[in-house]
Amino acid sequence: MAVRGPLLRDELDIVIPTIRDLGFLEQWRPYLSPYHLIIVQDGDPTKKITVPEGYDYELYNRNDINRILGPKASCISFKDSACRCFGFMMSKKKYIFTIDDDCWVAKDPSGHEINALEQHITNLLSPSTPLFFNTLYDPYRAGADFVRGYPFSMREGVPTAISHGLWLNVPDYDAPTQLVKPAEKNTRFVDAVMTIPKGTLFPMCGMNLAFDREMIGPAMYFGLMGDGQPIGRYDDMWAGWCCKVICDHLGMGVKTGLPYIHHSKASNPFVNLKKEYKGIFWQEEIIPFFQQVKLPKEAVTVEQCYIELSKQVGEKLNSIDPYFTKLSEAMVTWIEAWTEMSALHKKGASSK
Repeated sequence: MAVRGPLLRDELDIVIPTIRDLGFLEQWRPYLSPYHLIIVQDGDPTKKITVPEGYDYELYNRNDINRILGPKASCISFKDSACRCFGFMMSKKKYIFTIDDDCWVAKDPSGHEINALEQHITNLLSPSTPLFFNTLYDPYRAGADFVRGYPFSMREGVPTAISHGLWLNVPDYDAPTQLVKPAEKNTRFVDAVMTIPKGTLFPMCGMNLAFDREMIGPAMYFGLMGDGQPIGRYDDMWAGWCCKVICDHLGMGVKTGLPYIHHSKASNPFVNLKKEYKGIFWQEEIIPFFQQVKLPKEAVTVEQCYIELSKQVGEKLNSIDPYFTKLSEAMVTWIEAWTEMSALHKKGASSK
Protein backbone atom coordinates (compact mmCIF):
# COMPACT_ATOMS: atom_id res chain seq x y z
CA MET A 1 0.00 0.00 0.00
CA ALA A 2 1.46 3.35 -1.05
CA VAL A 3 2.07 5.93 1.68
CA ARG A 4 0.21 9.15 1.01
CA GLY A 5 2.40 12.24 0.85
CA PRO A 6 1.45 15.73 2.09
CA LEU A 7 -1.72 17.00 0.41
CA LEU A 8 -1.16 19.68 -2.27
CA ARG A 9 2.53 19.89 -1.36
CA ASP A 10 3.46 21.55 -4.65
CA GLU A 11 0.29 23.62 -4.93
CA LEU A 12 0.18 25.47 -1.61
CA ASP A 13 2.18 28.20 0.11
CA ILE A 14 2.05 29.13 3.79
CA VAL A 15 2.13 32.89 4.45
CA ILE A 16 3.22 34.21 7.86
CA PRO A 17 3.44 37.89 8.87
CA THR A 18 5.83 38.47 11.77
CA ILE A 19 8.07 40.83 13.71
CA ARG A 20 9.83 38.09 15.69
CA ASP A 21 11.73 34.82 15.49
CA LEU A 22 9.56 31.93 14.31
CA GLY A 23 10.23 29.38 17.01
CA PHE A 24 6.53 28.51 17.03
CA LEU A 25 7.13 26.57 13.81
CA GLU A 26 8.89 23.83 15.78
CA GLN A 27 5.55 22.63 17.10
CA TRP A 28 4.07 22.77 13.59
CA ARG A 29 6.97 20.84 12.01
CA PRO A 30 5.09 17.54 11.42
CA TYR A 31 2.36 19.38 9.53
CA LEU A 32 3.96 22.40 7.84
CA SER A 33 7.60 21.50 7.13
CA PRO A 34 6.84 19.81 3.76
CA TYR A 35 5.45 23.09 2.42
CA HIS A 36 7.01 26.31 1.15
CA LEU A 37 6.76 29.33 3.47
CA ILE A 38 6.48 32.97 2.51
CA ILE A 39 7.41 35.13 5.50
CA VAL A 40 6.53 38.82 5.48
CA GLN A 41 8.62 40.64 8.05
CA ASP A 42 6.91 43.73 9.41
CA GLY A 43 8.57 46.58 11.30
CA ASP A 44 12.33 47.16 11.33
CA PRO A 45 13.77 45.65 8.12
CA THR A 46 17.27 45.49 9.65
CA LYS A 47 16.20 43.03 12.34
CA LYS A 48 17.22 39.44 11.62
CA ILE A 49 14.38 36.93 11.86
CA THR A 50 15.39 33.34 12.58
CA VAL A 51 13.48 30.39 11.11
CA PRO A 52 13.88 26.81 12.42
CA GLU A 53 16.14 24.61 10.29
CA GLY A 54 14.55 22.36 7.72
CA TYR A 55 11.93 24.78 6.47
CA ASP A 56 11.94 25.94 2.85
CA TYR A 57 11.09 29.64 2.84
CA GLU A 58 11.50 33.05 1.29
CA LEU A 59 11.46 36.15 3.49
CA TYR A 60 10.50 39.68 2.51
CA ASN A 61 10.93 42.84 4.59
CA ARG A 62 9.82 46.41 3.92
CA ASN A 63 12.88 47.15 1.82
CA ASP A 64 12.05 44.18 -0.40
CA ILE A 65 8.43 45.30 -0.76
CA ASN A 66 9.55 48.78 -1.81
CA ARG A 67 12.10 47.36 -4.23
CA ILE A 68 9.71 44.92 -5.87
CA LEU A 69 6.59 47.10 -6.09
CA GLY A 70 8.15 50.55 -6.40
CA PRO A 71 5.52 53.32 -6.00
CA LYS A 72 2.78 50.68 -5.76
CA ALA A 73 4.25 49.56 -2.43
CA SER A 74 2.06 52.30 -0.95
CA CYS A 75 -0.85 49.84 -0.96
CA ILE A 76 0.94 47.46 1.46
CA SER A 77 0.40 48.29 5.13
CA PHE A 78 3.32 48.86 7.51
CA LYS A 79 3.40 47.95 11.21
CA ASP A 80 0.27 45.86 10.86
CA SER A 81 -0.38 42.19 10.08
CA ALA A 82 -2.15 43.42 6.92
CA CYS A 83 1.30 43.23 5.34
CA ARG A 84 0.63 39.48 4.91
CA CYS A 85 -1.23 40.16 1.67
CA PHE A 86 2.12 40.94 0.03
CA GLY A 87 2.87 37.25 0.54
CA PHE A 88 -0.35 36.37 -1.24
CA MET A 89 0.81 38.44 -4.18
CA MET A 90 4.26 36.87 -4.28
CA SER A 91 2.99 33.30 -4.21
CA LYS A 92 2.98 31.30 -7.42
CA LYS A 93 0.77 28.54 -5.99
CA LYS A 94 -2.93 27.80 -6.30
CA TYR A 95 -3.66 27.68 -2.56
CA ILE A 96 -2.66 29.77 0.45
CA PHE A 97 -2.73 28.96 4.17
CA THR A 98 -1.97 31.94 6.40
CA ILE A 99 -1.33 31.70 10.12
CA ASP A 100 -0.15 34.06 12.87
CA ASP A 101 3.02 33.47 14.86
CA ASP A 102 1.17 33.15 18.18
CA CYS A 103 -0.90 30.19 16.97
CA TRP A 104 -0.02 26.71 18.17
CA VAL A 105 -1.24 23.24 17.29
CA ALA A 106 -4.58 22.62 19.02
CA LYS A 107 -5.89 19.34 20.41
CA ASP A 108 -9.34 17.88 19.92
CA PRO A 109 -11.45 16.71 22.90
CA SER A 110 -9.81 13.28 22.77
CA GLY A 111 -6.37 14.84 23.15
CA HIS A 112 -5.18 14.25 19.60
CA GLU A 113 -3.32 17.03 17.78
CA ILE A 114 -5.27 18.74 15.00
CA ASN A 115 -3.67 18.96 11.57
CA ALA A 116 -5.22 22.33 10.73
CA LEU A 117 -3.78 22.52 7.23
CA GLU A 118 -5.17 19.11 6.26
CA GLN A 119 -8.67 20.16 7.37
CA HIS A 120 -8.40 23.44 5.45
CA ILE A 121 -7.46 21.50 2.32
CA THR A 122 -10.41 19.17 2.84
CA ASN A 123 -12.70 22.18 3.13
CA LEU A 124 -11.34 23.82 -0.02
CA LEU A 125 -11.48 20.66 -2.12
CA SER A 126 -15.14 19.95 -1.36
CA PRO A 127 -18.07 22.11 -2.53
CA SER A 128 -19.95 24.74 -0.53
CA THR A 129 -23.72 25.14 -0.21
CA PRO A 130 -24.45 28.90 0.05
CA LEU A 131 -27.84 28.80 -1.69
CA PHE A 132 -29.69 26.50 0.71
CA PHE A 133 -28.74 25.72 4.31
CA ASN A 134 -28.17 22.08 5.26
CA THR A 135 -29.12 21.42 8.89
CA LEU A 136 -26.45 18.71 9.18
CA TYR A 137 -23.95 21.42 8.23
CA ASP A 138 -21.35 20.30 5.65
CA PRO A 139 -23.05 17.48 3.71
CA TYR A 140 -19.78 16.41 2.10
CA ARG A 141 -18.12 15.36 5.38
CA ALA A 142 -17.88 11.68 6.26
CA GLY A 143 -20.98 10.58 8.14
CA ALA A 144 -23.12 13.48 6.89
CA ASP A 145 -25.33 14.07 3.89
CA PHE A 146 -28.09 16.28 2.59
CA VAL A 147 -31.18 16.12 4.78
CA ARG A 148 -34.72 15.37 3.66
CA GLY A 149 -36.15 18.37 1.84
CA TYR A 150 -32.85 19.59 0.43
CA PRO A 151 -33.33 20.32 -3.31
CA PHE A 152 -31.59 17.76 -5.50
CA SER A 153 -30.91 20.49 -8.06
CA MET A 154 -28.62 22.23 -5.53
CA ARG A 155 -26.71 19.21 -4.24
CA GLU A 156 -23.68 19.70 -6.48
CA GLY A 157 -22.93 22.87 -4.55
CA VAL A 158 -20.47 25.54 -5.71
CA PRO A 159 -16.64 25.73 -5.64
CA THR A 160 -15.18 26.68 -2.26
CA ALA A 161 -12.98 29.77 -2.33
CA ILE A 162 -12.29 30.31 1.39
CA SER A 163 -11.86 28.10 4.45
CA HIS A 164 -12.11 30.10 7.69
CA GLY A 165 -10.81 28.30 10.79
CA LEU A 166 -11.40 29.05 14.47
CA TRP A 167 -9.40 29.21 17.72
CA LEU A 168 -9.25 27.55 21.10
CA ASN A 169 -7.89 29.32 24.20
CA VAL A 170 -7.78 33.08 23.45
CA PRO A 171 -10.80 34.10 21.33
CA ASP A 172 -10.61 36.74 18.63
CA TYR A 173 -12.40 39.49 20.57
CA ASP A 174 -12.44 43.23 19.99
CA ALA A 175 -10.94 45.52 22.63
CA PRO A 176 -14.18 46.38 24.51
CA THR A 177 -15.01 42.68 24.87
CA GLN A 178 -11.43 41.94 25.94
CA LEU A 179 -11.73 44.60 28.67
CA VAL A 180 -15.04 43.24 29.93
CA LYS A 181 -13.91 39.59 29.80
CA PRO A 182 -10.12 39.70 30.37
CA ALA A 183 -9.81 36.09 31.55
CA GLU A 184 -12.24 34.43 29.17
CA LYS A 185 -10.97 31.44 27.21
CA ASN A 186 -12.69 29.47 24.47
CA THR A 187 -12.72 25.80 25.46
CA ARG A 188 -15.68 24.77 23.29
CA PHE A 189 -14.68 22.48 20.45
CA VAL A 190 -17.54 22.34 17.95
CA ASP A 191 -17.02 19.54 15.46
CA ALA A 192 -18.67 21.29 12.52
CA VAL A 193 -17.98 22.95 9.20
CA MET A 194 -20.67 25.05 7.59
CA THR A 195 -21.13 27.21 4.53
CA ILE A 196 -21.89 30.87 5.19
CA PRO A 197 -25.16 31.53 3.30
CA LYS A 198 -25.30 33.80 0.28
CA GLY A 199 -26.09 37.37 1.29
CA THR A 200 -24.65 36.93 4.79
CA LEU A 201 -21.47 38.74 5.83
CA PHE A 202 -19.10 37.45 8.50
CA PRO A 203 -16.11 38.71 10.54
CA MET A 204 -13.14 37.04 8.87
CA CYS A 205 -10.08 36.44 11.03
CA GLY A 206 -6.75 36.14 9.24
CA MET A 207 -4.87 34.11 11.86
CA ASN A 208 -6.14 30.68 10.67
CA LEU A 209 -7.28 31.07 7.09
CA ALA A 210 -6.92 29.25 3.78
CA PHE A 211 -8.13 30.14 0.31
CA ASP A 212 -7.95 29.28 -3.34
CA ARG A 213 -5.60 31.96 -4.64
CA GLU A 214 -6.58 31.41 -8.29
CA MET A 215 -10.25 31.70 -7.43
CA ILE A 216 -10.40 34.66 -5.00
CA GLY A 217 -6.79 35.88 -4.55
CA PRO A 218 -7.15 39.35 -6.14
CA ALA A 219 -9.85 40.23 -3.58
CA MET A 220 -7.80 39.07 -0.60
CA TYR A 221 -6.43 42.56 0.05
CA PHE A 222 -6.12 43.47 3.72
CA GLY A 223 -6.48 47.21 3.15
CA LEU A 224 -4.55 50.18 4.51
CA MET A 225 -3.93 49.69 8.22
CA GLY A 226 -1.33 50.48 10.86
CA ASP A 227 1.39 53.10 10.48
CA GLY A 228 0.07 56.39 9.08
CA GLN A 229 -3.55 55.17 8.98
CA PRO A 230 -6.45 56.10 11.28
CA ILE A 231 -7.43 52.48 11.89
CA GLY A 232 -5.99 49.08 12.65
CA ARG A 233 -7.15 45.51 13.36
CA TYR A 234 -9.78 45.70 10.64
CA ASP A 235 -7.51 44.39 7.88
CA ASP A 236 -8.93 40.87 7.80
CA MET A 237 -12.46 42.20 8.36
CA TRP A 238 -12.16 44.39 5.29
CA ALA A 239 -10.82 41.55 3.17
CA GLY A 240 -13.61 39.29 4.40
CA TRP A 241 -16.39 41.71 3.55
CA CYS A 242 -14.98 42.34 0.08
CA CYS A 243 -14.38 38.65 -0.60
CA LYS A 244 -17.82 37.57 0.58
CA VAL A 245 -19.63 40.08 -1.64
CA ILE A 246 -17.57 38.95 -4.63
CA CYS A 247 -17.98 35.23 -3.82
CA ASP A 248 -21.75 35.74 -3.67
CA HIS A 249 -21.73 37.57 -7.00
CA LEU A 250 -19.55 35.01 -8.81
CA GLY A 251 -21.11 31.88 -7.31
CA MET A 252 -18.32 30.76 -4.96
CA GLY A 253 -18.53 29.49 -1.40
CA VAL A 254 -17.05 30.32 2.01
CA LYS A 255 -16.78 27.74 4.79
CA THR A 256 -16.23 28.35 8.51
CA GLY A 257 -15.71 26.13 11.55
CA LEU A 258 -13.01 23.44 11.63
CA PRO A 259 -10.05 23.52 11.85
CA TYR A 260 -9.14 24.90 15.26
CA ILE A 261 -5.75 26.27 16.24
CA HIS A 262 -4.61 27.17 19.78
CA HIS A 263 -4.33 30.97 20.01
CA SER A 264 -1.65 31.32 22.67
CA LYS A 265 -1.82 34.91 23.85
CA ALA A 266 -4.14 37.90 23.94
CA SER A 267 -2.92 41.23 22.58
CA ASN A 268 -3.07 44.30 24.82
CA PRO A 269 -6.71 45.50 24.95
CA PHE A 270 -5.72 49.13 25.56
CA VAL A 271 -3.44 49.15 22.53
CA ASN A 272 -6.17 47.39 20.55
CA LEU A 273 -8.78 49.95 21.61
CA LYS A 274 -6.60 52.74 20.27
CA LYS A 275 -6.29 50.91 16.93
CA GLU A 276 -9.95 49.87 16.72
CA TYR A 277 -11.62 52.99 18.10
CA LYS A 278 -12.74 54.51 14.82
CA GLY A 279 -13.48 51.14 13.25
CA ILE A 280 -15.93 50.27 16.02
CA PHE A 281 -18.00 53.30 15.00
CA TRP A 282 -17.34 53.09 11.27
CA GLN A 283 -18.37 49.44 10.96
CA GLU A 284 -21.97 50.41 11.78
CA GLU A 285 -22.03 52.19 8.41
CA ILE A 286 -19.55 50.01 6.52
CA ILE A 287 -21.49 46.79 7.06
CA PRO A 288 -24.81 48.16 5.71
CA PHE A 289 -22.85 49.36 2.67
CA PHE A 290 -21.61 45.83 1.98
CA GLN A 291 -25.05 44.38 2.67
CA GLN A 292 -26.56 46.61 -0.01
CA VAL A 293 -23.74 46.70 -2.56
CA LYS A 294 -24.62 45.48 -6.05
CA LEU A 295 -22.05 44.41 -8.62
CA PRO A 296 -22.94 44.65 -12.33
CA LYS A 297 -23.50 41.45 -14.28
CA GLU A 298 -20.74 42.61 -16.64
CA ALA A 299 -18.25 42.06 -13.79
CA VAL A 300 -17.31 38.43 -14.41
CA THR A 301 -13.79 38.25 -12.94
CA VAL A 302 -12.59 38.90 -9.41
CA GLU A 303 -10.47 41.80 -10.68
CA GLN A 304 -13.45 43.44 -12.41
CA CYS A 305 -15.58 42.99 -9.30
CA TYR A 306 -12.89 44.46 -7.07
CA ILE A 307 -12.38 47.53 -9.25
CA GLU A 308 -16.14 48.12 -9.25
CA LEU A 309 -16.21 47.69 -5.49
CA SER A 310 -13.37 50.20 -5.11
CA LYS A 311 -15.41 52.79 -7.03
CA GLN A 312 -18.41 52.29 -4.76
CA VAL A 313 -16.20 52.50 -1.66
CA GLY A 314 -14.86 55.86 -2.85
CA GLU A 315 -18.32 57.18 -3.72
CA LYS A 316 -20.37 55.92 -0.78
CA LEU A 317 -18.03 55.64 2.19
CA ASN A 318 -16.00 58.83 1.81
CA SER A 319 -18.73 60.70 3.72
CA ILE A 320 -17.66 58.73 6.81
CA ASP A 321 -14.04 59.83 6.55
CA PRO A 322 -11.59 60.91 3.79
CA TYR A 323 -9.66 57.72 4.63
CA PHE A 324 -12.07 55.78 2.43
CA THR A 325 -11.10 57.79 -0.64
CA LYS A 326 -7.50 56.84 0.07
CA LEU A 327 -8.52 53.22 0.64
CA SER A 328 -10.48 53.05 -2.61
CA GLU A 329 -7.42 54.29 -4.50
CA ALA A 330 -5.24 51.73 -2.71
CA MET A 331 -7.65 48.98 -3.78
CA VAL A 332 -7.04 49.95 -7.41
CA THR A 333 -3.27 50.09 -6.84
CA TRP A 334 -3.44 46.62 -5.29
CA ILE A 335 -5.16 45.18 -8.37
CA GLU A 336 -2.64 46.86 -10.66
CA ALA A 337 0.25 45.42 -8.62
CA TRP A 338 -1.41 41.98 -8.47
CA THR A 339 -1.89 41.99 -12.25
CA GLU A 340 1.72 43.00 -12.90
CA MET A 341 3.09 40.41 -10.49
CA SER A 342 0.86 37.69 -11.97
CA ALA A 343 2.22 38.49 -15.43
CA LEU A 344 5.79 38.19 -14.12
CA HIS A 345 4.96 34.84 -12.51
CA LYS A 346 3.55 33.54 -15.80
CA LYS A 347 6.51 34.85 -17.77
CA GLY A 348 8.91 33.17 -15.36
CA ALA A 349 7.01 29.89 -15.54
CA SER A 350 6.93 29.89 -19.35
CA SER A 351 10.66 30.52 -19.61
CA LYS A 352 11.52 27.41 -17.58
